[in-house]
Amino acid sequence: MPRRFFRKFAFKRHELSERWFMTPFRHMLHDHRLWGIRRKTVVPAFALGLFVACLPFPGHFISAALAALALRVNIPVASVTTFVVNPLTVGPLFYFEYQIGAGLLSIASGPPEFELSIDWVTHTFGSIWQPMLLGSVLVGAVAALLGFISLDALWRRSVSKYKTRKRKDRS
Repeated sequence: MPRRFFRKFAFKRHELSERWFMTPFRHMLHDHRLWGIRRKTVVPAFALGLFVACLPFPGHFISAALAALALRVNIPVASVTTFVVNPLTVGPLFYFEYQIGAGLLSIASGPPEFELSIDWVTHTFGSIWQPMLLGSVLVGAVAALLGFISLDALWRRSVSKYKTRKRKDRS
């Protein structure tokens, strides 16, 4: 059952709320939806984490945690799901997102030349941010939708199998 799987990795709410950096949020962390392993909080948190992971800005982990806090879904699941995008996958993902955004905006898209400098950020990034952002939001929305549907179906199937097995064991 997925609940047992997630429970292995669950954070202890009282241990985390005692940390010094959680002081501003301590009054909000007592909501059971933020930490509970329930389908109604884990599945949307997974989708939220996938959406945030596709956005082209740093701080995915913290952004997902704050969004999960605002939306009252499972904070650890939303935060950990953002690690789907890692240093090996971020380049191809962002290029794919740029291509989609450029195609939708009818911009001639070639591979933008990348150079790690302030000059590149001020000049080149100014011309690619719109297709990049549009592609990121669309890819993130599709990833979140597919993640939501697939995890929800997996969860329901697992619960159904568990209940069927319990009924067979009883009889």
